[in-house]
Amino acid sequence: MNRKALLLYLTVSIFWGIPYALIRIALAGFDPASIVLARVVIGALVLIPLAARAGSIRQALRHWPYVIAFALIEMAGPWILLTTAEQHITSSLASLLIGTVPFFGLPLAYLAGDKSVFHPKNVLGLALGFGGVVAIVGIDAFSHAVDPIWIGAMLLAALGYAVAPVIVDKKLGSASSVAVAGLAMAVVALVYAVPGGIGFAGVASKPAPLASWWALAGLGLLCTAVAFTAFFRLIAMVGSARATTIVYPNLAVAILVGIVFLNEPITTGFLIGLPMVIVGSWLASRRHA
Repeated sequence: MNRKALLLYLTVSIFWGIPYALIRIALAGFDPASIVLARVVIGALVLIPLAARAGSIRQALRHWPYVIAFALIEMAGPWILLTTAEQHITSSLASLLIGTVPFFGLPLAYLAGDKSVFHPKNVLGLALGFGGVVAIVGIDAFSHAVDPIWIGAMLLAALGYAVAPVIVDKKLGSASSVAVAGLAMAVVALVYAVPGGIGFAGVASKPAPLASWWALAGLGLLCTAVAFTAFFRLIAMVGSARATTIVYPNLAVAILVGIVFLNEPITTGFLIGLPMVIVGSWLASRRHA
């Protein structure tokens, strides 16, 4: 991974490591559908004008079936599953379950034609990174009774996160990342216009905390507009399977945010797991002949 790819990798790792905390804060004032709608509306309002100025929207529209597929599989489905599940399970357990993305992504990339993904060092990196995930979250995440439906919901979201980058890599690589991401967010905005709008109408009678509004802004600008633009470019440079390994440093960032801003304790699992996550992500994201 060259320097530019590493910079993109770190950018996405940070901006997709903070949504767990922001979603938790936003849920204090908004329902899941409203949160999803706000994310995509803000993201689309930022990205579509940029794409229009660059003259790249028409090119992206030529791939409209895949833009719609990406929108539904990467955003519309997983985001409502994740946001709803966080009402019923801990953010730590949600993070751990999203950490299964590369295990779906590797075989999908192999079937899509990338035969190099099963190099022993990549597999070792996945195993090491997932071991770090387990160490960070800790087995206590499973010590409380959890409705299996929410575990299934998170695994389904992880599957969507694994499939969508393959669509980008194989079908949308020639289109502008800004245009594709912006148009995809517009599609999701249409999907959630009614349920999300109803949720926002309820806020009029019961105002949301200011922190929840700031959380929505962060989700839309940083975790959606900026992160997706960087993620598309990362996929173009390292491939879909290696790009999905960002879920490991994402989790490390999520834990750091919890420690610094939510006063969560530094655990032994974090001290052991963080180096495993870093080394595992580096190994799993490397290209081999």
